[in-house]
Amino acid sequence: MTNRPTSPYLTWFDGYEESDRVRVGGKNASLGSMINAGLPVPPGFAVTTDAYDIFGTRPDLNEEIKRVIGNVDPEDVAGLQTVSREVRDLIESQPVPDDVATAVTTAYDALCEYCDVDRMPVAVRSSATAEDLPDSSFAGQQDTFLWVMGADAVLENMRRCWSSLFTDRAIAYRRERGFDNVHVSMSVGVQKMVDPKASGVAFTLDPATGDRSKVAIDASWGLGEAVVSGQVTPDNYLVDKVILEVCSRKISHKHVEFRVNGAGIEMADVEDERADAPCLTDEEVRAVTAMAKRAERHYGQPQDVEWAIDRHLPDGDNIVLLQSRPETVWSNRPRPKVATSSGDPIASIVSTLCSPLHASRNGQSAEPVGGGESVEHEAEASEQEAEASNT
Repeated sequence: MTNRPTSPYLTWFDGYEESDRVRVGGKNASLGSMINAGLPVPPGFAVTTDAYDIFGTRPDLNEEIKRVIGNVDPEDVAGLQTVSREVRDLIESQPVPDDVATAVTTAYDALCEYCDVDRMPVAVRSSATAEDLPDSSFAGQQDTFLWVMGADAVLENMRRCWSSLFTDRAIAYRRERGFDNVHVSMSVGVQKMVDPKASGVAFTLDPATGDRSKVAIDASWGLGEAVVSGQVTPDNYLVDKVILEVCSRKISHKHVEFRVNGAGIEMADVEDERADAPCLTDEEVRAVTAMAKRAERHYGQPQDVEWAIDRHLPDGDNIVLLQSRPETVWSNRPRPKVATSSGDPIASIVSTLCSPLHASRNGQSAEPVGGGESVEHEAEASEQEAEASNT
């Protein structure tokens, strides 16, 4: 973006530098990093932790938060909920400092001008500074607000994001993991909203087996909230990462979707002809797979990717990346060592050829027992060769 306002309280995604990470949190750092890498991320900006710090670290507010949280027991569900609501109400009742409000309002107006839309709908997303650490995942513990229109609404929902530092889940999780429950901070992302025909998540490995030669895609009609909230069972695709061939697919009955109604988001029934129909074409499945692979290559490790297909963009340019974070289940497990040779090359070859095979969950690929990593290395090498031949 050009002609964008600058402020110590703002970092534009396309101007992100790695030194900004501590001020914009994991989620916003990821968006900035991906835009700089040429990935198709909608434009926007981060309200830095500096803004929250002058708001949330006032001695009077800090002392009141300490008093309310006290020695709350993370096992006391009802007590956590009561404490959370009291702290959140306290934070949401405080005014946003004038210089922060001016910076955010000016940036929102500039984003609307850049996209040539008055009162452009945006997503207002929490980005906590401890979020998505290698050994801790705070994902989903803070709030996101969709289809927010107008500068005043952006400020209101930014404050609600700040207060979501103190959801009952976040309070309990920080207590259990040894994080400070008072001296916390948060950045907030403000990003152009997409109007998706379909959306979902993609894992750059098979989450059932850890097989890194596959990409697993969950997809449903409309916004991803139907999947996240458990309202629908998504369509599922398992795709070969090298040749982009769909290995297995399961099309589910998707009876509801979250969609734009002109003034906000609504949950609506899906028409009978679409409810049992695939929400992605094979071409779209391949495009989502290719984009997820680009995110994995950018970060150098398996990713959990959120994506959407914007109904207002032309085919070929309509698949956008909303978020990418490290996959934390299989990636944190020690990977098996490649078996060493016995010293007899002929015996080694015969042993490999005669190794019992076990099928993957889709029944279409197999690997020697105990040889998963060597097979994976061959798949990765084949992928690199295939990509090199296409460039």
